[in-house]
Amino acid sequence: MASYTIGVDFGTLSGRALLADTATGAEVSHAAMDYPHGVMSRCLPDGTALGLDWALQHPQDYLDVMATVIPAVLAESGVSPDEVRGIAVDCTASTFFPVRRDGTPLCFLPEYAGNPHAWPKLWKHHAPQDKANRLTELALARKEPWLPLYGGRVSSEWQLPKVWETLDSAPEIYDAADFFVEAADWITWMLCGNPAKASSIAGYKGFWRRSGGYPSPEWYRAVDPRLADYVPEKLGYPMADPGERVGRLTAAMAAQTGLREGIAVAAASIDAHVTLPAAAIDRPGAMLAIMGTSTCHLLLGERETAVPGICGVAQGGIYPGWHGYEAGQSCVGDHFAWFIDNCLPAAYRGEAEQSGQGIHALLREKARRLAPGESGLLALDWWNGNRSVLVDVDLTGLFLGMTLQTRPEELYRALIEATAFGTRKIIENFRDGGLTVTEFVAAGGISRKDPLTMQIYADVIGLPVHIAGSVQGPALGSAIYAAVAAGLYPDILAAARAMGRLEKTVYRPIPEHCRVYDRLYAEYDRLHEYFGRGENDVMKRLKSIRREAGLERKQQI
Repeated sequence: MASYTIGVDFGTLSGRALLADTATGAEVSHAAMDYPHGVMSRCLPDGTALGLDWALQHPQDYLDVMATVIPAVLAESGVSPDEVRGIAVDCTASTFFPVRRDGTPLCFLPEYAGNPHAWPKLWKHHAPQDKANRLTELALARKEPWLPLYGGRVSSEWQLPKVWETLDSAPEIYDAADFFVEAADWITWMLCGNPAKASSIAGYKGFWRRSGGYPSPEWYRAVDPRLADYVPEKLGYPMADPGERVGRLTAAMAAQTGLREGIAVAAASIDAHVTLPAAAIDRPGAMLAIMGTSTCHLLLGERETAVPGICGVAQGGIYPGWHGYEAGQSCVGDHFAWFIDNCLPAAYRGEAEQSGQGIHALLREKARRLAPGESGLLALDWWNGNRSVLVDVDLTGLFLGMTLQTRPEELYRALIEATAFGTRKIIENFRDGGLTVTEFVAAGGISRKDPLTMQIYADVIGLPVHIAGSVQGPALGSAIYAAVAAGLYPDILAAARAMGRLEKTVYRPIPEHCRVYDRLYAEYDRLHEYFGRGENDVMKRLKSIRREAGLERKQQI
């Protein structure tokens, strides 16, 4: 009898489920749903205003996704629930929030619903940047041994800055929380009734090390005496490895999803990390870039190396026995969307409508006609800060070289090139750290629908660009983890080799383009160092002025 597993991928704006054949990885059906509340960056559902750099989500959206997309994939496929052997979920990370001992989010309780700190703080919640800066200073001063393994700087996107922000600004929320949980772990908890920390998420986003656990209690006490017992008190639930079965589907969730009660539920994971097995990457040296609103870069290594500016390295974080390295760019698809929404003349929209093209397709076609360097433009890809290698969310975007003759498609292409330069910077940083990068695989929507961008990447990084075979890479990766949890494969590597795949399409570097982009990248690198390493902090000064002006305006109102 055929068997199947389901992977559910929870992204920044939507969730999607994929039903996969466990023998081949064939994608039988998939369904998606936008979150009704989206990303809450201005106010809570009750109208409570949020501050600058806030980004929250609603846990009910996650539940609604499961109750919608899982029945949809079953209905579309015609597969019997009796043939589905397991389920796993992944999520953007780090999205962290306080819950009661039974898993109830504090934001579900009337007495806390109006407090922003009771809600899930999304990965791009950058309000605790001051806490991240202070954590970095303290860790450096104390020579904390774990800090170099996280690139030498703490990111505001990770767990502890968000928890410390809650403790400092809303101690009543911190005190009321029995646990703090990752969104992916919470969703898994809701599926099987058992709380469990995914070791991959704890490793990359929470400073947990397989060889030594969390940092010492003295570290947390030095941060804030009130955090001395943070780990045993607020994280006191079991750890689970990728592909491990953490429980079985409850009767309540079976009724909501249409699945059979008792199927295997795998430990949760990070959306980017589960895409590695979906792309059949089973060896060091092959970098995977998952390209969407942001980009995550993943690389396997045989040993643990402290590489400055990366997001982290975790032993067994992706595959048992190997070290998984992570870096990333905070703004990729997001700034293409920003440009379309804010910088495009009405005439271009009219042209797209007349030609029957989408506006992105029209701009890509116009940009494709430009030769590398023809626009005279250069951009920095920091519209949402810099995740790697500078780890600084207070950096901002930049266009350079504009004239009265500059056209929208030139600006659009410069943004594409900026993301490619940012990826090259990450690759060179890994190589400088002693790691090998000999292959490049792209996944995500951009990789499959944007040949121009993929060719630019090949020309900028000087490597052939391979394309992951799945439209829904993270969801397929979760389905692969679910197959392991269900006992259908002995380990993740075996499952990845059977169920993962690449497309036949390969974008190869064009030598004459590479020569131009080498020159442009040299200029990008100069700007990167000038604005990013402290020689000119004008971006931060402007952001400070903006913040002060906003506060003054609120006081006047």
